[in-house]
Amino acid sequence: MPHAPPLGPLLRQYSAGSALACDPVDQGLLNRGYRLRTTRGRFFLKHHHDPDTADPAAIARQHLATRRLADLGVPVAPPLADREGRTVAVVGGQAFALHPWIDGRHRHGGQLTRGQCERLGALLGVVHAGLERVMPLAGRTPAESADPAHTFALIDDLLARIRRHRPADRFDELARHRLLERRDLLERHAWRRPPHAAAVGWVHGDFHPFNLLYRGDAPAAIVDWDRLGVQPRAEEAVRAAAIFFVRPTGTLDLTKAAAYTRAYRHIAGASPDELAAAVHRVWWERLNDFWMLRWHYERGDTRADAQFPAVSALAVWWTREYAAVRDAFTG
Repeated sequence: MPHAPPLGPLLRQYSAGSALACDPVDQGLLNRGYRLRTTRGRFFLKHHHDPDTADPAAIARQHLATRRLADLGVPVAPPLADREGRTVAVVGGQAFALHPWIDGRHRHGGQLTRGQCERLGALLGVVHAGLERVMPLAGRTPAESADPAHTFALIDDLLARIRRHRPADRFDELARHRLLERRDLLERHAWRRPPHAAAVGWVHGDFHPFNLLYRGDAPAAIVDWDRLGVQPRAEEAVRAAAIFFVRPTGTLDLTKAAAYTRAYRHIAGASPDELAAAVHRVWWERLNDFWMLRWHYERGDTRADAQFPAVSALAVWWTREYAAVRDAFTG
């Protein structure tokens, strides 16, 4: 098994029996996960491998948040404690956590009914309201919105990398087309750069279909809290909708997004003006964001390539249908 975890020391630390099977979980772009079966049950073993999220103190904070949310009835999968009551196990300088195994499956927005979309928005509202109750709010000034001057420089760098790539392939062709297209859009819309966001609070930070497990028609567990942090809450709601409800053609299902958002606003107490500002900031973020191309051309990491066609088309469509998108989130 590639990157096999140190099962012996880990299982002894947790008194979790002897390993019978340990299989990598393929989904997930950052940290490594394993489906673990031992003589004492089934577990999800998480290796906090990503350097941006592997700080033991940050992981412990995530664990505290999920335990407190579980006490409020939010569907989460809090970590198990080891023999000394710790939820972060450090073995060989690497951080691990053991969670109960949750049977379930992922569902994207196209698989959800309108009622289930409402339930999804209400769930995220419950998460935000719950985090507000259980986590102390540390002051934080939201980061400035993307500077188009920096984006233009990044576009030039990525175009140069594409020119050097041999042999050229279809991904190169699409990437070049989208970069040139995006540069034109930014030149025409640079004056619409948004100001700082106003309202911030604790958010999951990465709420999308691969981080939500369903059992039947009901959400069973929100997982992967690696990006837990203080951010503009309404922006997480918009950003999640842009992932759940994007179609393969790069358009949003605005009917489902509207149902989801109405439920979110009701539970989270977010105003239409707050959602309108969030729509604008996430739209601007999408215009300036090229993380998938940076992974492909700077890291040689192609795991996100399959998402690029729809995501890159969405920024163009969103710009053209800006008013309709805003109305879906505020009406």
